[in-house]
Amino acid sequence: MIDSVRIVAMTPAHIDLLMPFERGMFGPEAWTRGGYRDELADHRHRTYLVAESDDAALLGWAGVRVVADEAEVLTVGVVPGARRTGLARRLLAGLLDAAAAKGAKDVYLEVRVDNVAARSLYRSEGFDDVGVRRGYYEHGRVDAVVMQLKLAP
Repeated sequence: MIDSVRIVAMTPAHIDLLMPFERGMFGPEAWTRGGYRDELADHRHRTYLVAESDDAALLGWAGVRVVADEAEVLTVGVVPGARRTGLARRLLAGLLDAAAAKGAKDVYLEVRVDNVAARSLYRSEGFDDVGVRRGYYEHGRVDAVVMQLKLAP
């Protein structure tokens, strides 16, 4: 069990901490260091958060992009040893707060059709299935479910 966790803004220093997990967790969809650096550079539209333990060990990360009144959850990851502790839910809550603060009214995301745990989490937070993107993941082998959450006005 994780005793104490802080949710803080991601910094470039966190990128080196998350990269050893990125490929194993996201496979062919894994992002690069450069990709994360580019994402962090866009303060206007993007917010990235990390979950870290008291000893600054990285436990998870998440990001959202907001353009006009729409937000898109870009990534949510929790390292294997910290899963099933509520961290993904806490990171998602932080993203939703950031999206609302930037004026988003709707939040979208894509999730692998076979990622039962993530789909369950998103549904429990009020997201609804609104579509399917055929062949979205793994070079066309796995579909994505598009989900949407309407934020309170």
